[in-house]
Amino acid sequence: MKYKIFAATCLVLIGIFWATSYYYKVQQARMYDFMAQNNSSTFVRDHSMTLGSDDAKVYLVEFMDPACETCAAFSPYVKQMMKNNPGKIKLVLRYAPFHDGAEYFVKILEAARKQGKYWETLDVMFKSQASWASHHNPQPKKIWQFLPKAGLDLAKIRKDMNDPAFVKLIEQDLADAKTLNVKKTPGYFVNGKPLKTFGYKQLYKLIESEIKAKY
Repeated sequence: MKYKIFAATCLVLIGIFWATSYYYKVQQARMYDFMAQNNSSTFVRDHSMTLGSDDAKVYLVEFMDPACETCAAFSPYVKQMMKNNPGKIKLVLRYAPFHDGAEYFVKILEAARKQGKYWETLDVMFKSQASWASHHNPQPKKIWQFLPKAGLDLAKIRKDMNDPAFVKLIEQDLADAKTLNVKKTPGYFVNGKPLKTFGYKQLYKLIESEIKAKY
């Protein structure tokens, strides 16, 4: 009799365990369904630079160009949206260096990453962009006079930016941009959904709709 009670108790506990595990997996799938999609790697690569909590349920993927004026203009707006929704949005940056010579700045950014100064360098780039990224008279070398503001070892940047791995990284991002039909920057996707009509309000609404759906 005691054996039967013990066996029955074990079966009940095992049933509870599997039911709990299944529920947890279902909840996790709902929470991270975007990253569970078969094509998620097209949006987020292992090399992609990210900002925000790993537990965020809303992925904002941005294909950007350091020499893009609109990218610079949207940057503080995106950061404000993240600040207004703490822990809910994860920003993923992808490269689409469509401007002439823009790969030069991507390589500087990636070299800065090795020094742990990626975001500081991108911020300096966007703020000084008007001085070196003119569409009519671009002067990429002028960026060097601003980079010290990011606290960089410039000699190391000049050396590291020639890493051939950066070329492959850029090629992969451009290939993904082509697959996703990104033809201009910034190109935004929220949990895999493209921003079809460009604008601040449109981006806000798309992000808000995903936040409401996931939280």
